[in-house]
Amino acid sequence: MKKSNGFMIAVIVVVVIIGVWFIGTRNSLVSMREDVDMQLSQVETTLQRRSDLIPNLVETVKGYASHEEEVFTEIADARARLSGSIESGDIEAIGEANNELDSALGRLLAISENYPNLQASEQFIALQDELAGTENRISVARQYYNESVRNYNTTVQMFPTSLIAGMNGFYPVPYFEADEGATEVPEVSFD
Repeated sequence: MKKSNGFMIAVIVVVVIIGVWFIGTRNSLVSMREDVDMQLSQVETTLQRRSDLIPNLVETVKGYASHEEEVFTEIADARARLSGSIESGDIEAIGEANNELDSALGRLLAISENYPNLQASEQFIALQDELAGTENRISVARQYYNESVRNYNTTVQMFPTSLIAGMNGFYPVPYFEADEGATEVPEVSFD
C-alpha cells in the first residue's frame, strides 16, 4: 500500500511539473509572438509616417519642377501600394511596396538637385530632414522587428518547445528583408 501511494505521488508530481512547464512555455510563446506583432506594428507606423510626409515633399517639388509628372505619379502609386500592404499586414508585400517607394523617392530627390531654388527652400530642407529622420526610424524599427523574429523563431523551433509550439499554432514568422534589387543604385535619367 505504501509503495502504491509513493508511486501515485511521484506520478502526480511529474504530471504537475509537466503541466507547469507546458503552461509556462505556452505563455512564453504568446508573449514572444506579441512582441513580434508589436515590433511589426512599429515598422508599419514608421512607414506610414514616411508615407504621410511624402505628399508635402512632392507638393514642394511640384512648385519648382511641375513638368516631372512621371515621378509624381510613381510616388503616388507606390504610396498607395504601401498603404494597402500595411493594411493587409503581409510582410513581403510591405517590403516590396516599400522598396518601390524608396526607388521613386530617390528619383524625386535626384530631380530636386536640378533646381537650385528648390534646394535653398527652407520648407524643402525641413522636409528632407524629416524624411531622413524617418528613414533612420524605419531602419531601427526593422532591426528591432528582426531581432524579435529571431528570438521567437529560435524558440519555436527548438526541442522540446517545438512540440508545444506546433500543438498550439506557433509557427516561424518571416523576417523583414530588403528586395533583391535593393542593393543596386537606382538609375536616374533626365532625358
